[in-house]
Amino acid sequence: MKKAILFVIICFAFTNQLAAQSQAPFSNLYKGTVDGKTPVTFYIKATENQCTADLSYVAIYRYKSNKWLHLDITQNRKAENEFIMVEHGFSGVLILKKTGNTFAGLWISPDTKKQLKIDLKEVSMTKKEIENYEQTLERVSFENNDC
Repeated sequence: MKKAILFVIICFAFTNQLAAQSQAPFSNLYKGTVDGKTPVTFYIKATENQCTADLSYVAIYRYKSNKWLHLDITQNRKAENEFIMVEHGFSGVLILKKTGNTFAGLWISPDTKKQLKIDLKEVSMTKKEIENYEQTLERVSFENNDC
């Protein structure tokens, strides 16, 4: 009986450890194209929500110009690899599906008349690049959300 209880405790602890690892905070850089031709750079950061222990996401991206756009992100609770991302000021919406180290989906204009395919692939970052993207994310978030 003691062995059975010990086995259950070990299995429970191992399962919790795996769940915690799969929900670990991260930040990643993705590069790709919009409409197969316009280069896009996308930086996403996941942090643990203090209230729910779920991951919360924030991202910035840019295309055509050097102006970064802040994205408000909602993850599909039923399909954790599906996201909707709304550009600050509602200048566009991204509906993306994450598969492995890629995101693919659509950019949709607010009037829905323009829908462009978007493809992104994760790229590695140096420590300096991570610092630069973190600073940019913080600056853009502050600019868009400061009272």
